[in-house]
Amino acid sequence: MRKKLLVTGLSGFVGQHLQRVLGGARPALDWQLLQPEGSYDLLDSAALNRMLEQHQPDAVIHLAGQTFVPEAFRDPAHTLQVNLLGTLNLLQALKRRGFSGTFLYVSSGDVYGQVAETDLPVVETLAPQPRNPYAVSKVSAELLCRQWSYTEPWRIIVARPFNHIGAGQGESFVIANMAKQIVRVRQGLQPPRLEVGDIDVTRDFLDVQDVIEAYLLLLEKGRNGEVYNVCSGQERRVRDLISEMAELAGVEVELLQDPARMRRSEQRRVVGSSEKLQKETGWTPGVNITETLCRVLSDWEERERQ
Repeated sequence: MRKKLLVTGLSGFVGQHLQRVLGGARPALDWQLLQPEGSYDLLDSAALNRMLEQHQPDAVIHLAGQTFVPEAFRDPAHTLQVNLLGTLNLLQALKRRGFSGTFLYVSSGDVYGQVAETDLPVVETLAPQPRNPYAVSKVSAELLCRQWSYTEPWRIIVARPFNHIGAGQGESFVIANMAKQIVRVRQGLQPPRLEVGDIDVTRDFLDVQDVIEAYLLLLEKGRNGEVYNVCSGQERRVRDLISEMAELAGVEVELLQDPARMRRSEQRRVVGSSEKLQKETGWTPGVNITETLCRVLSDWEERERQ
């Protein structure tokens, strides 16, 4: 009998991919995805109660939240309310319904903040130094979840995903935005010039499918109260990924720095270590970066045709 899984934030980028994975023809998966009727708000305890009256999950993946860093700077209070108090509301609602299963809190690699190059690759024992209100909200919710892991008879696990990419991601994210522009160049909808921000930083990019695989393995094998990096362990320069996408699309483009896109990046290099995740769950990244970039380009081809 399959266990019941509640995922908050199903309408988001990762949530939509999770729906496809759990709704697909993969009989090896042990999870039945619960589909609450109507919408609910993490800040509305009554709505959470009603939603959990319909469904009693065996496990929860908490994806929902305010995830856009510029919006967090614009309205830090709302970001903290949704990401911290919303998480508390969810935990309390689950407790009221007698939940006693596994709760996976999806945080962010952004909580590490500025990391010295001597501390790369980033490991879970490195103290978080959040540099924006979004990261503050995530590390605060992490601490809340870890406190509950000590005081409640649940298994509560924290995942810290680094940059993840794939089909369906919004154009406010750099790889998706560059893919959209490259596709528009190929379709003759814009001149062969890409407006870019700071593309000489490096980041640790992982395919969204690998991220989902990690989450499902953590539900099965993650240890209570522990934090796990979810990352590729590969450092890639954004400029190089843009060049590879242009080559895959068969176009030549000029890169023009747009002052409006130039956000000062204190962290020039980012690469994480997923050794703990791999050792404890058997997870390994399975999608190579070229395959991921092809999927992103194909997705934008489809979107621009529509």
